Amino acid sequence: MAESNVYDKLKELGIELPSAGAPAAAYVMSAQSGNTVYLSGHIAKKGGKVHAGKLGDTLGTEEGKAAARSVAIDLIATLHAHVGDLNRVQRIVKVMSLVNSTPDFTEQHVVTNGASELLAEVFGERGKHARSAFGVAQIPMGACVEIELIAEVA
Repeated sequence: MAESNVYDKLKELGIELPSAGAPAAAYVMSAQSGNTVYLSGHIAKKGGKVHAGKLGDTLGTEEGKAAARSVAIDLIATLHAHVGDLNRVQRIVKVMSLVNSTPDFTEQHVVTNGASELLAEVFGERGKHARSAFGVAQIPMGACVEIELIAEVA
């Protein structure tokens, strides 16, 4: 069975890609070596502003999961800006998620599912990836989640 068109899937899910973000410091949003594209960490945003908060304190797991899903949409937008056609994506290879959380919060993996599940919905089998999820003491600008992504493209 052929993989579905990524843009049709985004439309079916009611997702309109935002404009790709700009770097906030001395780095680029994406870099490519061979067929591998590396996306810089993207922080959670809500209403166009940093979605600040700490899981296990000011935010619950479901809110964190929704934030991770929104980060995945921003990552897809950056990937689109880099490759020009998301149907060129052969595989989402790896996702690394940083979750701003209290020392006793242990559901970083559940929060990160918000991004992982969306990537699998959008890219099908090509969206299934290796992953790491970490709890961290702080993320730039107090964001609740930051995620980076590595993809293989044709």
